[in-house]
Amino acid sequence: MVVDDSRLVKVQLEDTLQGTGYEIAAYCRSGEDAIAQYDAVMPDLVTMDIIMQGMDGLDAAEIILKQHPDARIVIISSLAYKDTFDRAKTIGTRGFIDKPFHREQLLSVFEQALQP
Repeated sequence: MVVDDSRLVKVQLEDTLQGTGYEIAAYCRSGEDAIAQYDAVMPDLVTMDIIMQGMDGLDAAEIILKQHPDARIVIISSLAYKDTFDRAKTIGTRGFIDKPFHREQLLSVFEQALQP
């Protein structure tokens, strides 16, 4: 599941994941939408932007992880600062990818995030 208010990022992820065995099960443009859709979709992995209209991605990730402690959430954001990394780790996300992302980095973090 992709959570990002930028359609460009969705297209970039679709292109990057083409031929990898990964597919986008749902696309959400806000943290609120991600929380609402998570139960219906039950994705193997969620990519979460931080800055979006309404609820930010870290707050949305925290709520999803409280409801589903086994959720695998990877933050994809340009906010690559120590305090952002620390909060993402503290709430239980499985990885952090800086924008702009590269295919090898993305796939590597996905593989790590999907480990039991």
